[in-house]
Amino acid sequence: MPNKRRRLQGRVVSDKMDKTVVVLVERNRRHPIYRKVVRVSSKYMAHDENNACRIGDVVRIVESRPISRHKRWAVETIVSREDVVEEVVE
Repeated sequence: MPNKRRRLQGRVVSDKMDKTVVVLVERNRRHPIYRKVVRVSSKYMAHDENNACRIGDVVRIVESRPISRHKRWAVETIVSREDVVEEVVE
């Protein structure tokens, strides 16, 4: 039986919480009246069991059971890593 859970791909914009990341998913939609292509973005809170995701990573999230008040998604895989060099403030 095939797995029918929805999957989305997006960029991690926050990893400040424990075992949770915020993923920004952008997609293009056509405006119903003006017919112009408009970029629409949505933020999803996703469960990250091992705290493996960092800001800037591209991840694939999968629909899951409700884990908390806002979390209905879980991180499936990390598609690509963002190589960020943190600056040291003196």
